[in-house]
Amino acid sequence: MLDDLKRLVEPATLGDPVRPLLWVSKSLDKLASALADMGHSISPNSVRKLLTKIGFSRQVNRKADEGASHPDRNAQFEYINAEVLASQAAGQPVISVDTKKKELVGNYRNAGSDWRPKGDPQRVKVHDFADKELGKVAPYGVYDLAADAGWVSLGITHDTAAFAVASIRTWLERIGRARYPNARELTITADCGGSNGARVRLWKVELQKLADETGLTIKVRHYPPGTSKWNKIEHRLFCHITQNWRGRPLKDHATIIDLIAATTTKTGLKVEAALDTTVYQKGIKIRDAEMKRLNIRRDAFHPEWNYAVIPRKT
Repeated sequence: MLDDLKRLVEPATLGDPVRPLLWVSKSLDKLASALADMGHSISPNSVRKLLTKIGFSRQVNRKADEGASHPDRNAQFEYINAEVLASQAAGQPVISVDTKKKELVGNYRNAGSDWRPKGDPQRVKVHDFADKELGKVAPYGVYDLAADAGWVSLGITHDTAAFAVASIRTWLERIGRARYPNARELTITADCGGSNGARVRLWKVELQKLADETGLTIKVRHYPPGTSKWNKIEHRLFCHITQNWRGRPLKDHATIIDLIAATTTKTGLKVEAALDTTVYQKGIKIRDAEMKRLNIRRDAFHPEWNYAVIPRKT
């Protein structure tokens, strides 16, 4: 019977054949029925026991495959780390930035669970169709590595490079300048894609405007493609926000801001948030002539990932 069971599950085995722990997608009822057709009398529950005996189990998917790694991935990590440490040693601000996934606003189901009286779950809408008035929000985060503190701008339109830089500008005006009064430069670590991507022209144009306004040299260090989960903001800010509002419907903008601002950790994380009602337009084209006017100094090591936007003299 064991040999027949192994033959039945082998074509549907989804695990790595060189590992001892395997898993299958066929149901216990179907396996018991197939074994019955082969002359064996066995119940689905007994099939479960036999599968466990031969090293099989049911498992969920795990996100682990990022595709091909860039050959200089680790070298870029080391480069970013060295740059961050040097800036911090000089007392200059270093921030990690990214956009959290968009969220529906309204009485919708939010993943996770929360403590409530037994038999009294929070009632939410059955269908996740966006509310025409409330729509969605795009939380753009700024995480200050040295201070263990975060800022989140809650955008209500499009997640564009203009929105990304506006969020950084707001952080500087409300928090950054007071926290780092002697700042001469600002180091930003960011993903390689999205609104703050390495190839996004508008991102560089908006950073040039910010550099000109503030007089700060803005150093940008992008993580290699496919390595966004190593960006500090992901596991030092966003994950804690998600945990804090788990199981709670994001009913309106005020609720979302309150939940973000209430996010704390044992290490002392503090978060501030505000609504950004600006309408950001998509599809803005930046011409070659405009790019040539930018004052960008590129590093020798992977200049497409590492560069500084320097204030232009007026």
